[in-house]
Amino acid sequence: MGWIPLAVIGAGFAALVAIFGKIGLQGIDTTTATTVRAVIMAAFLLVVAFMLGKLHIADLPHGKPLLFIALSGVAGALSWLAMFAALKVGPAPGVAALDRLSVVFVLVFSILFLGTQFSWKAVAGAGLMFAGALLLI
Repeated sequence: MGWIPLAVIGAGFAALVAIFGKIGLQGIDTTTATTVRAVIMAAFLLVVAFMLGKLHIADLPHGKPLLFIALSGVAGALSWLAMFAALKVGPAPGVAALDRLSVVFVLVFSILFLGTQFSWKAVAGAGLMFAGALLLI
């Protein structure tokens, strides 16, 4: 399967994160909810990796890859904490729209840190995404 169908599937599940999260946050602290979600995700991913035969100790990252995977994990946890806190008090469509501005941040960060080529087409797309997020809030 190519990257586009996988990305669309990921977006669909990301939408369910907001919907299920909004429902699940009724009467619970957002940090507690995020922690429970992370533990469930970790357990689920361990089962999936084991069932697919992908979990090999020798293949675990180390050195620079481990550092950046760990930083990605911390960034993801901080993202979830902020998103769940926003979902607790805000409307799910507005929170999700602003959360998806991460695409705009990815564009900027990839230009700054990964050497991605700047293009007016990408900037126009990012501008439209920004405008769309503003319209949804």
